[in-house]
Amino acid sequence: MKRQQCKVTERFTLGLAFILGLLSGGCGSGGAQSVSAYLAKLEKENDISYREIRNTRGSYITSMCYTKTQDERNNIVFNPCYSCHTKGEIPNYYNDTNLQEEYNFPQEVRKNPFTNLFIDKSRRVAELSDDVVLQYVRQSNYFDAQGNVVLAQQLPADWKGYRPDCYFNFDTEGFDRDPSGMVTGWRAFRYTPFLGTFWPTNGSTDDVMIRLAPDFYQTSAGTIDLESYKINLAIVEALIKQRSVLLAQLVDETIYGVDLNADDKLATAQSISPEVSSYVGAAKISLERGQLHLAKGLFPEGTEFLHSVRYIDWNESAGQADIAARMKELRYAKKYAWSTYSQIERTAQAELWELNSLDSSEAQLSVFRGDFEMGLDNQISWIYQGFIEDKQGALRPQTHEETINCMGCHSHLGATTDSIFAYPRKLEGSDPEDVQYGWGHWRQKGLIGVKEPRVTYQGAGEQYEYTFYLMNNHSGNEFRDNAEVIEKFFDAQGRPLSAQFEALHGDISVLLLPSRQRAMALNKAYRTIVEEQSFIYGRDATITPPANVYEYRSPTDTTGVLTPIIRKLN
Repeated sequence: MKRQQCKVTERFTLGLAFILGLLSGGCGSGGAQSVSAYLAKLEKENDISYREIRNTRGSYITSMCYTKTQDERNNIVFNPCYSCHTKGEIPNYYNDTNLQEEYNFPQEVRKNPFTNLFIDKSRRVAELSDDVVLQYVRQSNYFDAQGNVVLAQQLPADWKGYRPDCYFNFDTEGFDRDPSGMVTGWRAFRYTPFLGTFWPTNGSTDDVMIRLAPDFYQTSAGTIDLESYKINLAIVEALIKQRSVLLAQLVDETIYGVDLNADDKLATAQSISPEVSSYVGAAKISLERGQLHLAKGLFPEGTEFLHSVRYIDWNESAGQADIAARMKELRYAKKYAWSTYSQIERTAQAELWELNSLDSSEAQLSVFRGDFEMGLDNQISWIYQGFIEDKQGALRPQTHEETINCMGCHSHLGATTDSIFAYPRKLEGSDPEDVQYGWGHWRQKGLIGVKEPRVTYQGAGEQYEYTFYLMNNHSGNEFRDNAEVIEKFFDAQGRPLSAQFEALHGDISVLLLPSRQRAMALNKAYRTIVEEQSFIYGRDATITPPANVYEYRSPTDTTGVLTPIIRKLN
């Protein structure tokens, strides 16, 4: 059945069908078979179960949390844990710095459930040629030969979850457009990749898109206006980062009736202040009616994120790693409701209250409401859902158990802002020619030349973020087995190579991009997991079993870290 295209332009009024499509997570009529028949076929072909838990409900505790933080003689303590487990900044009320000091696992997952880590894949990796794997990663599993979004057509008509509707066809300002040139609402942005796992040198490339609710790109008269959308996105960015954000051009505040720079007058503004008290356009009216909300550190309801995790391609002419056409995963998040500061604080305190009521310091297994189709609820108004490769490399919905794996990083974690990683890390250059320009896709402007971010840590002051991580971890990943990074940044005695760190300050690609040999090996290692459909046992692209990973941890075990590192997010 041919997919119905969403028609949206700067000049047209939003139709009811389009709005309903967005609210339901996309548009398109989908395949003819029912959800139950569709899933039954996938289960049979891939030997998976959409509802049964076959390994553990504790997979939200990531494989990296089983890392050994001390050397063999317990003389040197490494701390990759601080990147995630830190004291959140309000309205993130989570403070999980204790997890830098202890392995406080629920009883069910004291034994490491990610058994794929302990499988030697080196023989299978050696058997697969570079040419074969390159051909594989260069084939899109998101689009068909005619440029249609495959999942949008294959997902059944009665599918209730997100139906992919991004065309990855971004204009010079990062706005996604469908084949007829109409905007879809998605906007790609560039950001500094989060520490460790999400660096391409550890196996994956990725991209992130944001879409606000329809009111944010409508005028008060109900017509599409990308200028209003740009301003509203900047307002959200200032609120999330809790600091002023530059606008690409001077804005006449009298047009919108909003004091954008919070200088107590309506004139012109070159920046958005975090003290801004309103959105613009139709969103301003909805805010006044109480249908939308605005607060520092929080996204408005209806905000969506789309995150594709991909293989690593190789650009032969440039001699560097590149983002691949083939997706490993497509991840989706939507803020479905509003939670106040007090509601978020109560949720964060609930775990502590539960422990006190049990008179025990032992961690309890978390339970996330929802399902694989509609997404799992992180308890602070967000749902998370995803798609992953089947045996043949086509994208399929994740199972319930596979989706649980997403929840640890997007729920009870001190490092996020309103459960999100990427948008607070968005680049801020206002000139599209600037390598720091924040809007657009990585295919339009890559990582090369992006400066290393600086972050403030309690007791350590302002530091280069990636440098600080390398010095505390002595490797480019949590498992401390990225030999390529170790050899590039440290000598045989473990002393830092100052010239390499100096180069990193001006260009993060020096650290983030792997060699061709490493990129191909990591692609092959992950491909073995796809063939087995063994994601519930770990998704890490390891070739040989990491030496620095525990198979079992007791609740009394400590990491050796005596003083937690606390990072200021803003």
